[in-house]
Amino acid sequence: MTLILDSSALFSMEDLPDDDIAVPEGVVNELVKYKDRRIERWGDMLRVSECTQASLKKVRDVAAKSGDAGRLSHTDITVIALAIDLGGIVLTDDFSIQNLCALMNIEYRSVGTAGIKRIEKWNYKCDGCGRWYKEKMNDCPVCGSSMSAHRKR
Repeated sequence: MTLILDSSALFSMEDLPDDDIAVPEGVVNELVKYKDRRIERWGDMLRVSECTQASLKKVRDVAAKSGDAGRLSHTDITVIALAIDLGGIVLTDDFSIQNLCALMNIEYRSVGTAGIKRIEKWNYKCDGCGRWYKEKMNDCPVCGSSMSAHRKR
């Protein structure tokens, strides 16, 4: 069994599981960015793999439909895509990653949290004029105000 770990899982762990472990390069870069000293101990044990463009497209398409695209980083998306390519299990405490894994029927496990209770879909509301959008934008195209994520009802 291959475990695909995201940064939140690694931040929650003191020791790595004995299973085969794979991470996208972005996860290693995040550990380095936040000066996590465990990377010195774990560096050789983490198999760095990249996902295919086809799996990346699948994840982006589902994320766009669910509204999760605005809540996921590129690294988050590559974690899920790598799980598709390797047939692995995602270890994460990131609720947005868990949400998308659940939508895509990709097995996942929480490490330091209870995990999501249900699948959520998202819309985005302008903080200024109150207009609603299906996709996240940096600013409202009508009034230029910031946007906030809201669960679909």
